[in-house]
Amino acid sequence: MPVLGGTLAFRVFSCFAAAYLLSYAFRAINAVIAPALMADLELSNADLGLLSSAYFFSFASLQLPLGIWLDKYGARRTESVLLLFAAAGAAIFAMSTSLTGLWIGRALIGVGVSACLMAPLKAYRQWYAPERQSQLMSRMLVAGTSGVLATTVPVAAALPYIGWRGVFWIMAALIVLAAAAIFFLLAPVEKKMAAQSDAAHNASDAATPAVDSGNSRDGYAHVFGSRFFRRLAPLGAINQGTFVALQTLWAGPWMVTVLGMSVAQTSQILFMFNFCLMLAYLWLSWWAPRHISYGGKRGWPVLKVITVGLGGAILVQGAMLMTSHPLSWLLWIALAAFVSLGMLVATYVSLSFPPSLAGRANSAYNLMLFIGAFIAQWGIGLLIDMFQRNGASPADAMRAAFGIVLVLQIFSLIAFAVNRAQPERAIALP
Repeated sequence: MPVLGGTLAFRVFSCFAAAYLLSYAFRAINAVIAPALMADLELSNADLGLLSSAYFFSFASLQLPLGIWLDKYGARRTESVLLLFAAAGAAIFAMSTSLTGLWIGRALIGVGVSACLMAPLKAYRQWYAPERQSQLMSRMLVAGTSGVLATTVPVAAALPYIGWRGVFWIMAALIVLAAAAIFFLLAPVEKKMAAQSDAAHNASDAATPAVDSGNSRDGYAHVFGSRFFRRLAPLGAINQGTFVALQTLWAGPWMVTVLGMSVAQTSQILFMFNFCLMLAYLWLSWWAPRHISYGGKRGWPVLKVITVGLGGAILVQGAMLMTSHPLSWLLWIALAAFVSLGMLVATYVSLSFPPSLAGRANSAYNLMLFIGAFIAQWGIGLLIDMFQRNGASPADAMRAAFGIVLVLQIFSLIAFAVNRAQPERAIALP
């Protein structure tokens, strides 16, 4: 296997991380601009949920073809081209005056950033040793969480001066720069790693080419037919999908509606929440490679760590539903600590399949996650409006909606614990 190091490794990570930072900023920004957006266009909770979920709908729709493109054309070309769609979507969003226009713009953004995590994971799976995968995944999530931080206090401070439209024009320009960096700066790296891989392949049939033909045995049928994949997929769709919906939209309205916070207070709390999440990912990037076991005799068994993390997240969300004390926002910090362990699910999925199927395995799991996020983000809005129409106060309606998705998370974790399916192939980690 070719190994990337030195300044080239820094260049690869920096380019991919910058794009992922922007993609996560796009994902989360509606949590901050929601009050202004609802006031300007007179949107309901259901409208807001539908608008925000357009990102997840289009993002999820691209995952299956994305996996094939990544395995066939490589990470650099696939991501740089798709990012141009995100730039176009941001421009359309900035110019729109109707819900339809905003939805189209947000959907194009989802299409454009759909490869921002899957593309680097594909490259890392080919160019780095297996034991480094969880570390690289954690560092990418640190970059993504940094994007969420950029959409809290900084965006709230900018809104009075440039408005939400100005914010989206700036983001459109930044995403074009990210696309150019990936396409041009990573071309020499891709060429070098492909040459190393070809040389290793000529020396030994065990080596894996940098980019395969896209026709690996069974493809998605092999991925979705895996009993182990089917065991992990509900955790992505329900448990992690719900967290993404909360983090990127409903955390903000919860602070305002249930806890009575102002918009300024909410932006500060969301900043602290996402900053603590970033610290949790940083800690995990150090701890996981040293102490997590993917089947060996040493270390903490990864499936038990996942169970503890997602189980703790469920308990914290249950505590949120039972209190409206002003200091209960601290529970969101505890949620960040527990839910960060859930990222190990994606790492385990990637390692459970050969590198030639890495793009499709990662994309299949991401499809599950974003279908869940789409349903949760829109569904919570629909449930809130339904409960309010039946006489519930806004705070009680939000509690009831959150309670329903919490019950689904509980059943998902129980099903995971009961299912005993294991990976089909041994994971060669020290």
